[in-house]
Amino acid sequence: MRHIIFTTALVAVCALPMTAQEAESPEDLNEGFSLMEEGAKLLLRGLMTEMEPTIQELEGMTDEMGAAMAELGDTMGPALVELMARIDDMRNYDAPEVLANGDIIIRRSADAPTYVPPAPVDEPETGEIDL
Repeated sequence: MRHIIFTTALVAVCALPMTAQEAESPEDLNEGFSLMEEGAKLLLRGLMTEMEPTIQELEGMTDEMGAAMAELGDTMGPALVELMARIDDMRNYDAPEVLANGDIIIRRSADAPTYVPPAPVDEPETGEIDL
């Protein structure tokens, strides 16, 4: 963190004299921009150096989480699909309530339209004959 503050202060101090001087020629303006460009590059390099260990840790965490999320999708996916088929529009429901015994109740809003459950979907035939 100290490196970031130091680099930012260095860039600010370098930029102050450039803004106070008047340019005598177009080349002086280009030199000022190149110094600012160089300062910005130094600042970004410093930030990247500071952030590199954190970015590497995040990469490792995403690899671990990817496997966990795939497993969650495999186990919870069908149940979530069934739940979403029963809920017509989330805006028709109030915020969940947690009861004293730990049950969670999600009530339908009083101003919501009448709920019409979806038609049941028949299972596709597998071609097997029950005897």
